Amino acid sequence: MEYDKLEFETTFKNGDMIPVEYTGYGKNISPEFRIKNLSDKAKSLVIILEDLSHPIKNFTHWIAWNIKANSVIPENVENMDNVMQGIAYGFHKYAGAKPPKFQKHNYKYTIYSLDNILELSSNIMKKKLLKAMDGHILQKGTIIGYFKR
Repeated sequence: MEYDKLEFETTFKNGDMIPVEYTGYGKNISPEFRIKNLSDKAKSLVIILEDLSHPIKNFTHWIAWNIKANSVIPENVENMDNVMQGIAYGFHKYAGAKPPKFQKHNYKYTIYSLDNILELSSNIMKKKLLKAMDGHILQKGTIIGYFKR
């Protein structure tokens, strides 16, 4: 499905290395995101972090939803009020890049703007989150970074 493009920046440029503090080898907190063109109709934001190099296709590291629709998503999202985090990487929290030593993995952050607030259990996984978002997505944007230790 085609959505309007959500433009955003973070602490690294598309294609660059993810700073260590946002990985499992550092502070393991989510980076800040600065959104450039958020729709006036957006009520909430969703972030999905996937490991594109994992043997399991698009292995999910993190899902978070009901992030307040603002032009800045501060780092360490899990400290924000009302943010929900489902099951990804076996946790209900951000799990940053952590490839095996000497291996380079690519990671994709996808941010969606939605026209609603999602009423979901925190025990869901990406598939159910995407299903609940269906028909409510206004914009979608991605940035890919890599990490190698």
